Amino acid sequence: MTTQHTWTVAEMDVYVQQDGHSEVVFNVHWTCLGQNEEFFDSAYGVCAVPLPTSSFTPYANLTQDQVLGWIWINGVDKAVTEAAVETQIQAKINPVVETPPLPWSP
Repeated sequence: MTTQHTWTVAEMDVYVQQDGHSEVVFNVHWTCLGQNEEFFDSAYGVCAVPLPTSSFTPYANLTQDQVLGWIWINGVDKAVTEAAVETQIQAKINPVVETPPLPWSP
C-alpha cells in the first residue's frame, strides 16, 4: 500500500499588533503524518514566515491550505519531508535494528 501523507498546521504564533494589523502570523508549527496500512510516523517543525509586505489576510480568514503554502515557499521542502517520513515508516515495516529480550530472562 502507498503511504498517504497528511499535512496539518498545529498552531501559529502571531504578533498581537504589527504595522497596523492584528494577529500577524510569524511562525507556523506544522506536522506531516504518513500512514501505510497499520504503520505510521510523522515529522514536526516550526517555520518562520515573513511579515506581509503587500496583501494581508486577517487571521480569522486564513485557511490551512494557504498557511501550508507559506511554509512550503519559506524553507519546508514538502518532498524531502515526506521522503523522511516514508523512510521512518519503512524502518518499522522492515526493521534493521531490534532489541530482543536478554537470553537469560525468563
